[in-house]
Amino acid sequence: MPRMQFAVLAQGEGQAERATKEGEGMKTAAVYCRVSTEDQEREGTSLQTQLQACLRYCRERGYDADYQFTETHSGLTLERPRLNELRDLVRNERVDVIVFYSLDRLSRDPTHGVIIQEELAKHNIGLEAVSETVESTELGKLISYIRGFASKLEVEKIRERTMRGKKAKALEGKIPHGGFAHLYGCDYDKIRRKRVVNETEAYWVRQIYDWLVNEGMCTNSITQKLRALNAPTKRSQHWNRSTVLGILKNPAYTGKTYAFTTYPGKTVRKPQNEWIEIPDATPVLITEEVFQAAQKQLQVNYQRAKRNTKQQYLLRSHVYCRQCGRAYCGQVNRTSRYYRCLGRQRITVPVNRCLNRHWSADKLEALIWKGIERVLDNPELIIEEIEKHRDDANHLGVSETELQQVERQLKAIERDQEQLLQWALKGFPEETVLAENKKINNKRETLKASKAELEAQIKASQEAAVSLPKLEQFVELIRDTISALDFEAKRMALDALSIKVWLDGDHVEVTGVIPVEDAAIVTTQS
Repeated sequence: MPRMQFAVLAQGEGQAERATKEGEGMKTAAVYCRVSTEDQEREGTSLQTQLQACLRYCRERGYDADYQFTETHSGLTLERPRLNELRDLVRNERVDVIVFYSLDRLSRDPTHGVIIQEELAKHNIGLEAVSETVESTELGKLISYIRGFASKLEVEKIRERTMRGKKAKALEGKIPHGGFAHLYGCDYDKIRRKRVVNETEAYWVRQIYDWLVNEGMCTNSITQKLRALNAPTKRSQHWNRSTVLGILKNPAYTGKTYAFTTYPGKTVRKPQNEWIEIPDATPVLITEEVFQAAQKQLQVNYQRAKRNTKQQYLLRSHVYCRQCGRAYCGQVNRTSRYYRCLGRQRITVPVNRCLNRHWSADKLEALIWKGIERVLDNPELIIEEIEKHRDDANHLGVSETELQQVERQLKAIERDQEQLLQWALKGFPEETVLAENKKINNKRETLKASKAELEAQIKASQEAAVSLPKLEQFVELIRDTISALDFEAKRMALDALSIKVWLDGDHVEVTGVIPVEDAAIVTTQS
């Protein structure tokens, strides 16, 4: 078949032609076919077969195969005449997609495959194979690994340079860019990299401290008052209790600014001697005396709230909402106790509140405990569960040792794949690299499955180890009588059995460590 001649056009002309076809709903394709030696071409019709398959592929997808390239050349080099013409075509953005028969026809060297894919991505040009999905082949997986490995290295370099630059700025007395720079009550001066007073917001900061220190208001009341007075927020649509508490606990309002107080990507605090203080970076909005008085008042409010929780709620911390996933809390009105979903409270969720119903505490507690009593009437069932938990707990050490071995093997595989990358870069035979890559991938998948299974076993064993003493203590407690259990004993029973009550409208579902398939507490209609 005669080979097509290719002439380079000006880039502007190529982009205009491509845009015209895109406007007509068509895609322009370039077809590339290759064999390795003249003998291969003479002995069969591989080039012809590849070309026919590629053209049929283009017709089925409505592509205009305006450009067709065929050549006999080694796939281990990028210096191929027809491939060079194709790459010129890409650089001039004359096509939308490159079509080829299989990935090894385009390149047999994974590093060259990376280069070509990067060029195509730069010009927003697709890459499609007739006989396979590019990412599904071993060569494709290796190319993806090389690209991912290179990207990971680049990300780490960028992160390290960025962090080093931020620390240098902090040591110079400048606040690093990012969310840390923003503080309610201040604006961020990007030129000087310091905070400056925002008088409107600063007024409300002082007002918040005044309400707490001088009027003894709790954070819930402060939050509701800010909403009622339509006080401006920094970013969110509504004031939240967590925002108010954050303002009241932040020493930055006294003019003290610290950076890098937590570990990267975590909320875990570093030791204070590792913090970097940025002098004169934040204006003083609150005196040190007022700030310390606020901390004392927060503690007073906390103790007061504990004293006010005099009502006993048997199911406290055991009731959850099936609709929004939040916990139910115990509340009291003038006449009775009840359980209410936290997702219904305005202070917790200002908008789109949960609509799940609240429950009378007396009715719900009686319903749940009656079902639990039916299970507790059969102590043999609990003893059987204790033995099962004991067996699970005994396997904890073995499972943890096996998990450590699997994790070491996974790290070794990462090193092996990095070595494989070096092989590819040094030009090792493609067959060797691909075969080894396939072995590594298969081994990794097997180890990942083992790791997931061991982690599940360890979690079960840990839960069993925690539950076992509670269950044993509970069985000893109920050996004589169940009906005479007082409030604390019943609470112990709920903890020992790991009871969770899920509420969904009128429907109640109870789960726990004791198998209760036939018990009424599994699903109970009110």
